[in-house]
Amino acid sequence: MLAAGLIALAGAAHAQTPVPPRGADKAPDSLRPLLGAWDLERVGASRKCTITLGVEPAGSGRQVRFPATCRRALPLLDQVAAWTVTPEGAPRLDDSSGKTVLAFGRAGTEAGLQGKAADGQQYWLDPKGYPRAARRAPSNPAESAALAAQRPTAIDPARAPAADTLPGRYSVMRQQNREACKLVLTPGPLDRAPAALEGPCQDTGLTILDPAGWRYTAGRLSLVARKGHSLDLVFENGQWRKDPAVGAPLMLRKLP
Repeated sequence: MLAAGLIALAGAAHAQTPVPPRGADKAPDSLRPLLGAWDLERVGASRKCTITLGVEPAGSGRQVRFPATCRRALPLLDQVAAWTVTPEGAPRLDDSSGKTVLAFGRAGTEAGLQGKAADGQQYWLDPKGYPRAARRAPSNPAESAALAAQRPTAIDPARAPAADTLPGRYSVMRQQNREACKLVLTPGPLDRAPAALEGPCQDTGLTILDPAGWRYTAGRLSLVARKGHSLDLVFENGQWRKDPAVGAPLMLRKLP
């Protein structure tokens, strides 16, 4: 697992027990292994900066800290206002509106993480042996089940619905067979096709989400909010459901 590899790297680099990052003891399990300092550099450039991913709330995510000189060394950081966690468990840097500036993912077998900005520039996030906090072990079966629900569902893209079957009208449900709103997915590029609620919608959460686009990657459907953040869904039992299955349920069923 991504976070497990990062923890192992940090532990090997420190012979004595390191001090865990600030707030890690009370942080959600999905955040704990990512908290603390990282070296960020643009691939092919000589300049780098140390950024700190904090647990404190900031905007639509968590606080990112770095020296003021980093804005000159890496101008992309001038856009960064917060960080969040991707469904794969990697860090994502967002702007003040919640739109993605730089999302990271594992690069082969190496310990660092790689990401690509909107301008095509590649960036490298290196844990470098900075202290990391381990995930808490579940204390009972109920907690184990809750933690399992927080993990993204593994998908076999070969068994997922074909991309050209996705456009259309959907019934959006919080409970099975009880429609809350209608949603239209319009054909377009799979990395950002248009989406919109149809007619009046009485569900406050959905109106706040305000879907404006959708994308489909490796069997995972993502609804993209007007502010830029996204919500992922997987296909099960003839309909789409929110994944990971945490918080309020959300299901989509395609209408005839």
